[in-house]
Amino acid sequence: MRKVYSRIESITGNVITVIADGVRYGELAVVSTRYGESLAEVIRMRHSEVSLQVYAGGRGISTGDEVRFLGHPMRVSFSDNLMGRLFNGSGRPRDNGPALTENLIEIGGPSVNPAKRIIPRNMIRTGIPMIDLFNTLVESQKLPIFSVSGEPYNQLLARIAMQAEVDLIILGGIGLKYDDYLYFRDTLEEGGALSRTVFFVHTASDPIVEALMVPDISLAVAERFGLKGKRVLVLLTDMTNFADAMKEIAITQEQVPSNRGYPGDLYSQLASRYEKAVDFEGAGSITILGVTTMPGDDVTHPVPDNTGYITEGQYYLRNGRIEPFGSLSRLKQQVNDRTRDDHRALMDGMIKLYASYKESLEKKAMGFRMSDWDNKLLRYGETFEREMMDLSVNIPIERALDLGWEILADSFNKEETGLRTELIERFWPKEAAEAST
Repeated sequence: MRKVYSRIESITGNVITVIADGVRYGELAVVSTRYGESLAEVIRMRHSEVSLQVYAGGRGISTGDEVRFLGHPMRVSFSDNLMGRLFNGSGRPRDNGPALTENLIEIGGPSVNPAKRIIPRNMIRTGIPMIDLFNTLVESQKLPIFSVSGEPYNQLLARIAMQAEVDLIILGGIGLKYDDYLYFRDTLEEGGALSRTVFFVHTASDPIVEALMVPDISLAVAERFGLKGKRVLVLLTDMTNFADAMKEIAITQEQVPSNRGYPGDLYSQLASRYEKAVDFEGAGSITILGVTTMPGDDVTHPVPDNTGYITEGQYYLRNGRIEPFGSLSRLKQQVNDRTRDDHRALMDGMIKLYASYKESLEKKAMGFRMSDWDNKLLRYGETFEREMMDLSVNIPIERALDLGWEILADSFNKEETGLRTELIERFWPKEAAEAST
């Protein structure tokens, strides 16, 4: 039987402190006040002094209230009944549906032993050319989307959720505006993807401790579905809000701050979540895409800076487009040779010409004389941005490859592309070849 403690030593904001024994980090407790009961979680232990973050906040709590420890950390129900449902950061229903209380699993466990992992080998199709063709998303990969406030990163995630060729989407929202939460829900419902989606959403008005739980609860459920053979894509937005919640709680605990006020274990905290991405041998997989907003578009900010050391590349979302420079999928070479023979060469050739277009664009802006080659590059770059980089473009990888050849043929002669002759002979558009003869 768990002990009940009838004295709270101190109350600082949403954090209360009691003197207790036999308690472990992350354990849940119930705080009983005259207004009702609130859940709390152990966030610090110093000898017998135990600090707890109260989910509902510290308002209304007095030093004479009772604290009863439950003997277990946060748990979430796991079953197929989760699919199509919407929950808050602590697993309670947001959709007015029934609460799920059976088959409870603990959240926040360790990641899979690296020795038991298998090499990623399968592409996840999204219908977005700047991902599928130029920086392919690979099953069991962990990738951030670096962006700034105001960019359509949530719209991008919603498109990926609707179009990605996976079995299940788990969307974890951290500090979402209510409008963004409604946008995700309505978009996936209208697109017919809600039935294969599980939502765990923390809005900006919810208790801050729930922001810390969203990645853990999302990944715990993803792991169980993965072990059942499902290909799971976990979408997290926004991991900077997750880090800011960590910072706020660390300040409340009077921890010594590290870079820009973030706690010293920021790297470990982020890594413990991203490292849950895995391909289970003989079962399913977990792939993670996490939005990371960069304050002031500063990639040296502690959150994107630490994230870059953990993940296997990144997507840069700027000016409403996924930028080809800076964006990187380090595992794309694992799958590019199995899509089509021209994939790798076409990808490299188009990006090289796009880089030359940027140089010609700079020359034009500075008033230099434009050569015929510069004009060809300007034509190519404008077409490339319109036909490939625009996020409204939605085509399969095979069509994207064909479109790439068409864009090249529209601006250049065969010998100007720098691509191998054997590929040009096989894939150069017939209409362009006939026109040149």
